[in-house]
Amino acid sequence: MAGAGGAARIDGKALAAEVRGEVAAGAAALRGAPGGRAPGLAVVMVGERKDSATYVRNKKRACEEAGIESFSADLPGDAAEEEVLEVVRGFNEDRRVDGILVQLPLPEHIDEERVLAAISIAKDVDGFHPLNIGRLVMRGREPKFVPCTPRGCLELLDRSGVEISGKRAVVIGRSNIVGTPVAALLQARNATVTVVHSRTQGVPDIVRGADIVVAACGVANYVKGDWVKPGAAVIDVGINAVDDASRKSGYRLVGDVDFEEVSRVAGHITPVPGGVGPMTIAMLLRNTLDSARAAVAPGGD
Repeated sequence: MAGAGGAARIDGKALAAEVRGEVAAGAAALRGAPGGRAPGLAVVMVGERKDSATYVRNKKRACEEAGIESFSADLPGDAAEEEVLEVVRGFNEDRRVDGILVQLPLPEHIDEERVLAAISIAKDVDGFHPLNIGRLVMRGREPKFVPCTPRGCLELLDRSGVEISGKRAVVIGRSNIVGTPVAALLQARNATVTVVHSRTQGVPDIVRGADIVVAACGVANYVKGDWVKPGAAVIDVGINAVDDASRKSGYRLVGDVDFEEVSRVAGHITPVPGGVGPMTIAMLLRNTLDSARAAVAPGGD
């Protein structure tokens, strides 16, 4: 679908639906195989944040549609860290559970790093275990799971027919969640990668040299049209609320890319919302299916 200025709009909802259909078919095949069963995803939520509750509901609905069994543990906001760890350990031991997702952020009194490290690497479908990240950035090593949003970024490029090998890529942002792993994935696919961040000088000039731009800095409308090389592929990971008096909510969601400007120049571009977000959930489902396949295979856990 063409954007306002001719850029091909990468429809994350439609492409994610393709992936979810593939996952559903895979889950059905797994259930029907000798010794098979439904894949299982456990979600741990601590506290009653409305945004977290919405994310969890969406993930449960996506699991149901894909034939993945959902498990959940909802703990009060004042739950002790040891209580959370006990829940994680219980899911580690539960053979029905193939993936464990701890909904972030956790309350301030809980050590987030300790809780995430407690998740079995065999069930780390979020891909954030230090061993998974370590394997991701080392040549010749394969992580058991790739983080969902970075994996989704490359899936969007692949399914849109964007060539990665040999291309110049710029990643804007160096977070552990998106920037660092997506740069490693692009490099593993033989792109030449530059990471720019808050201390980088001359960012627009660096971005202009890129065939592929992944924006993940958390600054609304940061990337402008005159920063982008004509025909470049632009993946916008950002999701920011900006004031909009015309909306009932009083705000609207925009990305890290000025969509109106950049869509006139780029060859491919993701919208916000409806771009990377849906594919992130689809990759979570795929990681869970992959984990289940490994667990029920001969010699699996």
